[in-house]
This record gives sequence, C-alpha cells and structure tokens, in this order.
Amino acid sequence: MFKRDIEDIIKKLKSKYQVIIITGPRQSGKTTLAKKIFSYLNYVNLEEIDIRNYAIQDPRGFLKDYGTKVVIDEIQRAPQLLSYIQVEVDNNKKSFFVLTGSNQFEMMSNISQSLAGRCLVLKLLPFSINEVQRKYSNLDSDTLILKGFYPKIYDKKINPSVFYSSYISTYLERDLRLLTNVKDLYTFEKFLKISAGRIGSILNLDSIANDVGVSHTTIKSWLNILQASYIIFFLPPYHKNLSKRLIKSPKIYFYDVGLCCYLLGISDKRQLFRDPLRGALFENLVISEFMKIKYNYLKNFNLFFYRDSNGTEIDLFIQYGLKITPIEIKSSKTFNEDFTKNLEKTHKIFKEIYSMPTVIYDGNIQQKRNNLMVINLSNISHLLKEIYN
Repeated sequence: MFKRDIEDIIKKLKSKYQVIIITGPRQSGKTTLAKKIFSYLNYVNLEEIDIRNYAIQDPRGFLKDYGTKVVIDEIQRAPQLLSYIQVEVDNNKKSFFVLTGSNQFEMMSNISQSLAGRCLVLKLLPFSINEVQRKYSNLDSDTLILKGFYPKIYDKKINPSVFYSSYISTYLERDLRLLTNVKDLYTFEKFLKISAGRIGSILNLDSIANDVGVSHTTIKSWLNILQASYIIFFLPPYHKNLSKRLIKSPKIYFYDVGLCCYLLGISDKRQLFRDPLRGALFENLVISEFMKIKYNYLKNFNLFFYRDSNGTEIDLFIQYGLKITPIEIKSSKTFNEDFTKNLEKTHKIFKEIYSMPTVIYDGNIQQKRNNLMVINLSNISHLLKEIYN
C-alpha cells in the first residue's frame, strides 16, 4: 500500500475536529485513506442503493444504526444527511464523522450551510510524484506523463489506456448525469478531448465553443462541471492590481496528466516525443504537482502565471505571504542559459518581493547558482521546504 503525503496532517489534526471531510476526484484513494487511518470506526458506503435510501428516507434511524463514530463514503449521494450530522455534532461532543465525496461544488455548498466552522476539509488528488517515487524511483517523466497518477494504475498494475477508458465511460454515464442534465454525451466527450488540447493555454470560450459546435454559455457550464468533478483546474494570471486578477482569463490544466494524454490519443513514448503538446504536458505535470503539495500539506500559498503586455511570461508564480517565487518550466533534458531570460526581466519588475527564482526542467542536475535554483521533477517538494525555511 502506498503511503499518502496527507496522512501525517490528518493524524495530527484529527483530534481537533468532530468532522473530517475528504473530497477529491473519483479513484483518487479517498476510501482507502479513510479506512487506513480510521480503521477503528464503523464504515458505510452510500453508493449502495439500499443504504443510500435508508440515509435519505430515515436519517435519524440511519445515524442510530450506524453510530455517531463512523466513516460515511460518498456523502454527496445523500446531502440532506449533513443537517442531521450537524445536530448530532452540536449535541454530542463525543461524536466523530469522516465523510468522503467527489463532487466539490455540491459538497461545499451543503457544508457551508450545515457544517461551516465545525469541520476540517481536505482535498485528496491522485498520487504525487513523491508518493509514486517512494515505490518506483526509476520512472522517467515520459512514463509519469503517460501513466498519470491514479492509484489503481500502480496498485493493480492496470494498463493506463484501459483504466482511463473505463474512467471516462463511468464519468460520462454515471457521474455526469448526477451533476447536470447533459443529454448529448457524444458532444460532451468531444468537448473533453478539445479541452485536453487546450492545456497550458489561456482560456478562450469562443474558440472552444466554435470547435465543439455549441454555445459560449454551454461551454462555460461544461467547464464548471469539469471543475466540480476534479477533471480540470484553472491557473489565474498574476497582477499587482487584484481586480485585474479577477478579470483576465486563466489558463486551463488537468488535475491528472495521464487522463489528458488519453483524451489526446497519446499512448506511447514515441507518440509523446513527437506530439507538439509534449511541453505543455510536462508543464501540466509540474503545476499539478504544486497543487498536490498545497493540499497534501495544507500550505497557504497561491498559484498564478504571469504575462505582461511586452510578451514576457513566467509559467508559474508561487505567492506566499508578501513574497513571490517565479518558476520557469522547461521540458528539455539539457539546461540552457536562455531559460533564465524571463526570470531576469521580471526580477526588475518585482524586485522587492522576488524570492528564489527557479527553473524546473527534465534533466538530472540540481544546483543553486547566483540566487537561482535549477531543479528536476524529483526535487519539487524540496523547493517548498526551501521557500518555507
């Protein structure tokens, strides 16, 4: 069994809350994690129809039978149960609930109405590079990009194409119908594939709408669905002026780069090497890794990209406190001095708040030179340790 980076945080904080909520995409390991850490609690899964109906039709009886120290899986299947859990938590200080779910918008809406201030909310994404490398230390970047990071691919040694085919089928046929009333699944799947082709690009709703053949409003709604089900996330632009951050268009990325590869029809290293999106996929790999670090260690930093009117661009800005760490991401296996040009240009603009400019590339050398960090994929987590020291 793989050790998850988030385990230590949960063990440290679990005594401080009566309700712990673990959300994240399907198949990211939420159930396995909850059962491992809270093996001493009762367990119930609301995916089972009879149990779900019981929870919906008689919530008081459900809580009486299953107890008030329990792991409840897929809580979004019976969201009204949260109100009864709130009453139980308020009246019984010894009660303890671990809730898991995979629809973040619906879950967070119900939580804000009933359990706000009473619970610890955690996000569990698929494996991080760090978690995979504990067991498979010799995997190169191409393998990581192609396989992605869903636990079953590694635990059960499932062919990525087989896994992602099943994942998409399940998502389209079951989860999507729970989230919305999308009826044309063929067009939605086409939209998924077109979205995969846009990774690392600034979001252009009109362009996607034209390619898919649906309205601008529909694309906006469908992108919200992909966010809600942890398929994609948006990286906002950085501006000193906060209002501009909220207005300018973000970039689009996938939480799992392996799923993105599957949607693009890339299934082997030869294809990946020749594909024009190889650099964008490597960039996606790195940026999603920082997302995992943020959630796995509950780090209080924000992620942005930077682009100015002169065309100067930085792939990633990590903002923590009053400081910014700029990161250039390069899929080359050889370090080139040209990688630092935009870092030098933006240093002049943000001199007072610039800290530890970094190049992350696909090579093997790690070094610190003239206040510049050069690191590879294996050392991304170490960069955060440097930042916070």
